[in-house]
Amino acid sequence: MGDCKPVTPTLEGEEDLIAAAQQIVIALETRRNLTSDARKILADLGTQLSSITKLNENKKEEEVEEEDGLGEIKERLNIVRDKVMNWEVDESMIWDCGSEEAYDYVKAVDEAQKLIETLESLCLNRDGEESELLCRAHDVVHTAMVRLEEEFRHMLVQNRQPFEPEHVSFRSSEEDVENEGSIISIGDESVEDSVPRDSISRRSLGDFVFDLVHPSVIPDLKCIAKLMFASSYDRECTQAFISVQKDALDDCLFMLEVEKLSIEDVLKMEWGALNSQIRRWTWVMKVFVRVYLASEKRLSDQIFGGFDSCSSICFVEASKSSMLQLLNFGEAIALGPRQPEKLVRILGMYEVLTDLIPDIDALYADEIDSCVRNECQDLLRRLGYCVKATFLEFENLVASNTSTTPFPGGGIHHLTRYVMNYIRTLTDYSETLNLLLKDSGKETSVSFSPDLNPTVDDNSSIRSSFCVSPTALHFRSLISILLCNLDDKSKLYKEDSLRHLFLMNNIHYMTQKVKDSELRTILGDEWIRKHNWKFQQQAMNYERATWSSILSLLRDEGIHYTGSNSVSRTLLKERMQVFYVAFEEVYKIQTAWLIPDVQLREDLRISTSVKVIQAYRTFVGRHCSNLSDKSIKYSADDLESFLLDLFEGSPRSLHSFHRK
Repeated sequence: MGDCKPVTPTLEGEEDLIAAAQQIVIALETRRNLTSDARKILADLGTQLSSITKLNENKKEEEVEEEDGLGEIKERLNIVRDKVMNWEVDESMIWDCGSEEAYDYVKAVDEAQKLIETLESLCLNRDGEESELLCRAHDVVHTAMVRLEEEFRHMLVQNRQPFEPEHVSFRSSEEDVENEGSIISIGDESVEDSVPRDSISRRSLGDFVFDLVHPSVIPDLKCIAKLMFASSYDRECTQAFISVQKDALDDCLFMLEVEKLSIEDVLKMEWGALNSQIRRWTWVMKVFVRVYLASEKRLSDQIFGGFDSCSSICFVEASKSSMLQLLNFGEAIALGPRQPEKLVRILGMYEVLTDLIPDIDALYADEIDSCVRNECQDLLRRLGYCVKATFLEFENLVASNTSTTPFPGGGIHHLTRYVMNYIRTLTDYSETLNLLLKDSGKETSVSFSPDLNPTVDDNSSIRSSFCVSPTALHFRSLISILLCNLDDKSKLYKEDSLRHLFLMNNIHYMTQKVKDSELRTILGDEWIRKHNWKFQQQAMNYERATWSSILSLLRDEGIHYTGSNSVSRTLLKERMQVFYVAFEEVYKIQTAWLIPDVQLREDLRISTSVKVIQAYRTFVGRHCSNLSDKSIKYSADDLESFLLDLFEGSPRSLHSFHRK
């Protein structure tokens, strides 16, 4: 309100009194007997009375002018009020009726704001007409502000734009799941050979910021915001924006099929459903932060960028609950049980969040209490700890996995497949694992049975030659634990030859997995050479356990010669019959055994065939003169053909075989 000089109130009849006094002064001045002092006093009095008269005349002129100014203000206010109130009885939205109507309304509100400023600058009596006009002007502006808030909300909602970029559609990613190898719990009898990494989370979405509302209405939204801020209705304006955009972001999460789950809900979920939820979370986090939140931040800046920190406050308040909903899911995963099948997914969550931290820090740089940024950092630490704890728990589970019955056919144990596919999948996350496992102090020395190289420190020779990564140390340790476990399982077989076949199959499988994947880079060629030797040693042990006693029958030990150096035909016949019975028994049993790897199976057949057929041909050739045709049940070619039937996993018998 402007300053005002105090005015002394005029007494009733003051003008008549002054006029009478002036007449008295004139009359006295006409007297001739007045002294000079008296004449001076009368002259001064006359001057003062003239001044008072002029002041009263000026005051009258000002009052007339003021009455004319208030009349004009009143007239202008009535016009503005009529424009504002006309829209209160109209159910239409102003901005929907065209730019001309919107412009007239904005002009009217702006006029009302100027009238308030004018009235507040006048000298006002509390009960004067000016005060009444000021109250009326405030009422008009309040009515307009309520209407503008409604228009603001309506404009944000009605002009919201959908976001459906095909290149980040989750549908294509979900289809990949059908072909994705399953990560299953230890003890499951079937494991796929591959668990491909979810590549969708690796895509950069930073270039896909889009307009949340149609660009054409941004100037109108800014205009409304400016009017509301100018009338000190900034809180109502920002709350309207926050409310609408908060709902919009909630709708966004709903569209992305993100469920509102409590920590308890997540902890109760079965792995199949939880696995799907985690995969969706890693994809949604990238899309939500780099597309939706970045777009939301831009919208806040476009509308409130000129109002100090209002833009940041609006963005934070609109987006905080949605972000915390997503982070709450991650919190539940980090708090859950340390199940091995979760490790790859948790690593994916950790890497996605690590990748997004710079984006989140930038988006929430002006956040007063740093709530979102702090929650992200806390979740990252918890996920990192969860990764480390889960990997160590996995080692314990492998070590404690026991069997009471031998694995059928001596093939590749499901635990071997599981562990090797597991760590092969983890190679995609080797850099992250190096970071998270570096402080675990892994120093593993594992003792094996004599067949698996006694008291071998699987890390010592490598550690002495060059620096081994934390991931390599843990992988070596895990494989060493697996080898010990397999050795224990091999002891469940009654036949030594099957025990060696089982170890050969499994060590060969492990070696091939390393050789044909990125594990080779992590574990090194020295590791491969060492384990090549191990499975070859098991192959030799198999041959020795299976064929040594049988081939001894094809030696001359125990065969007595007569005086003419001829051999007893009866003894030779018996020796051949014993050999055939032993061979047929091996054939019957070992056709049921299995060597899954085609090349390994062929190599062992050839190695066995060379030894058996050569010994058989030599023996029969040396004693052919003393052996009748009836004594020779199978030819060398027959035996060679029979050996090709071994290790197919399908039992056969030679009892019905007859030579033609």
